[in-house]
Amino acid sequence: MARSIRVAVAAALTIALASAANGATSAPVPALKHVVVIVFENHERSAIVGNRDAPTFTLLAKRFAQATDYHAVAHPSLPNYLALVSGSTHGVTTDCTDCMQSGPTIGAQLTSRRRAWGTYAEGYPSNSNFAKKHEPFLYFPGEASHVFPLTAFRPEQLPSFAFVVPNLCHDMHDCSVATGDLWLRRFITPLLSMESTAVFVVFDEGTTDAGGGGMVSLIAAGRVVKPGSVFDPPADHYSLLRTIEDALRLPPLNGAAKARPLTGIWR
Repeated sequence: MARSIRVAVAAALTIALASAANGATSAPVPALKHVVVIVFENHERSAIVGNRDAPTFTLLAKRFAQATDYHAVAHPSLPNYLALVSGSTHGVTTDCTDCMQSGPTIGAQLTSRRRAWGTYAEGYPSNSNFAKKHEPFLYFPGEASHVFPLTAFRPEQLPSFAFVVPNLCHDMHDCSVATGDLWLRRFITPLLSMESTAVFVVFDEGTTDAGGGGMVSLIAAGRVVKPGSVFDPPADHYSLLRTIEDALRLPPLNGAAKARPLTGIWR
């Protein structure tokens, strides 16, 4: 099984890299049909990229694109998740479960444009390995209707925006780096060769206070990404939200409006 998964990943990477061979110079963020964000937990970039227990993360970072000076914005988890989807921590400093927020999110933006979006959480709603603090759209009124179990995720039927939350084991919160790496390998493979689709793999926070929440790994993958590219200016969760909003042609929210999008990594 492990060998067949490795072969599938390699094949998908080969397709993506072959497509990229004809492409191009650095450009602003291109218009995309689909964006997928996958969020992992609580590891510094130095513990992921290059780690022998994280071959999938390392391969994706080298073959596609990575940000080398990317930071989370806070501790603990919840404010980072809020920042990723709304451009603000909303003053939240804990992993509260009853602290509803107000104001727009990227989900609300897409709803107003009548564009499909969804957030897919492994174990939602009742498995003990599901944590509400890792599902930010549950904190905004009216958006719970867009939260689905991960079993509802269909690569062949992607919405404009998909926010993917592995469970507490697969996101490395409670289990090993190797466990999360294997989960990512299986999950991301069918997404790598899809047209007009970017997949962002990011960590909510690290184990230090660098930049507010630690220096963490951010990887951009897919056929739209320039192979082997690097974004090395300082960036954070607001930069990622700005990039996604630019790709989906949405106005930037809150802190994303002041953030620099990820450029120079696109075909």
